[in-house]
Amino acid sequence: QVQLVESGGGLVQAGGSLSLSCAASGRSFSTYAMGWFRQAPGKEREFVAGISGTGTGTYYSDSVKGRLTISRDNAKNTVYLQMNSRKPEDTAVYYCSAGRLSAAVLAGNGDYWGQGTQVTVSS
Repeated sequence: QVQLVESGGGLVQAGGSLSLSCAASGRSFSTYAMGWFRQAPGKEREFVAGISGTGTGTYYSDSVKGRLTISRDNAKNTVYLQMNSRKPEDTAVYYCSAGRLSAAVLAGNGDYWGQGTQVTVSS
């Protein structure tokens, strides 16, 4: 069983930067692929970024590519999401997800999900 807790959300002005964290409990964190997703008001949840268990593989949605960096520290059981040049359309609840299979996590079918953290970008 893996529990995920996101943190770092809040209010940021457009153009600013924000870093999110997702701390995982449980063993063998490095064997889990991790993903970040977001859900804006009135919209479906969408994939943002993903990272393999070892951290050697990273994946990004086209909408955020170039503005965002996903990383992980397996010694701390934590995955991070650094987003720069934030836009009002980045406003959403951000969730992290974990799973044994990278393909499943990237498709939104991870085994575990956090409760989410709200990010609001003001114009």
